[in-house]
Amino acid sequence: MVTIFSDIISKRLRYVAQLIFEDREIEYEIINDPDVFQARDGLKLAYSDYPFEEGVFPTVNPASLLFEEDIRTHYLSRSEWEEQQVISFNGTADPLASLFYIVTCYDEYISENTDEHDRYPGSSSLVYNYGWVDKLMVERWSEAIIDFIGRFYSTKIDHGKIPFRVIPTFDIDNAYAYRLKKGVRKVLSVSRDIVRFDKARLRERKLVLKTVRKDPYDTYDYIRELVERGFDIKMFWLLGDYGTYDRNIHHEEEDFRALIKEFSSICSVGLHPSYQSNESRSKLKKEKARIEEIVEEEVNLSRQHFLKIKTPHTYEELIACGFVDDYTMGFADVVGFRAGIARPFQWFNLKKDQVTELSIHPFAYMDGTLNEYMKLSIDEAKETVKELKQEVEMYGGNFISVWHNETIGDYGKWKGWREVLETSLTSNS
Repeated sequence: MVTIFSDIISKRLRYVAQLIFEDREIEYEIINDPDVFQARDGLKLAYSDYPFEEGVFPTVNPASLLFEEDIRTHYLSRSEWEEQQVISFNGTADPLASLFYIVTCYDEYISENTDEHDRYPGSSSLVYNYGWVDKLMVERWSEAIIDFIGRFYSTKIDHGKIPFRVIPTFDIDNAYAYRLKKGVRKVLSVSRDIVRFDKARLRERKLVLKTVRKDPYDTYDYIRELVERGFDIKMFWLLGDYGTYDRNIHHEEEDFRALIKEFSSICSVGLHPSYQSNESRSKLKKEKARIEEIVEEEVNLSRQHFLKIKTPHTYEELIACGFVDDYTMGFADVVGFRAGIARPFQWFNLKKDQVTELSIHPFAYMDGTLNEYMKLSIDEAKETVKELKQEVEMYGGNFISVWHNETIGDYGKWKGWREVLETSLTSNS
């Protein structure tokens, strides 16, 4: 048992203590009575400036962040605490406040930086600019705090290890390159190829539609194989109305529905809320109803199309529509750990200063980030993936990657990229 003393027992402090101790199976209690604290036996931590006798308890001098109830701009700098890099808040180096700041994506609430899709760029984030984006800072700080307490009492605190799992996930933005496209979509697609004098695509389309050649985006046999290999596959299906950035097969197309239904019987399926739905709760509800009607069961998993998260709006909308688990936590432009953590955690809504029931599942990298944003070669991408995976293996959590059915098809600019996915799935040794 670790007894923690704090002058104020806030929601934020409780949230941080849970992240540090609970998943590691360490019993703890937070109290605010200094006399009771001093009388307690066992391991202790003072998170306070209370004038206890110096050197009697391990002490962390707190910044104000965990005792506030609103969103404020603090003067931040990089500092050190117990040989760990942490955030200094208005001159106070505080590992607990650092953990809260990172895991809640606090900087996204106060920044106005957005890209062309109204997303917060990874290149603007504190974790990226402090050189922490490829590190599980939440776990590093958690273990540093536990070690700090143990060293003071000349003991090693036994605790559970956060389990490590590999979870490949797939966004189905465009189920097929040619198949099942009808009406306006087919006309527009063919017209585009004609205008571009793309004879190879026109010929390929013809062969696919005559069933002489397999559709290049039809990589579902490989995904089925991954299920058979024992991986906990998650598939997110785009079912929004046709638009500039929403171009999947029509949700009433029978073969498309059958494909979704089939995969719902062998793996977890979720909704890939459309680009348009990010600004429309009615569209989000409609798309959720569509996938539930197809699979004939409730669907509570989601990942935003284009990874569109507007904090806190997007998560509030997901909660309002009944979603329980979201897999969007990550950046489009850089790889790594947006919230400094790889295990699932409950989203803390800073706007309302409360923990929510929405479980966040962070991912480590997306296929397009490696290839399209970072312009890595296949070999460079493999090394990047190995390094990210080693971090998660060391500290625990789910190594989640984001792929698309077309990017594992050994086709076009994605030729050979299935090898990168396999690097995620196989041992680093």
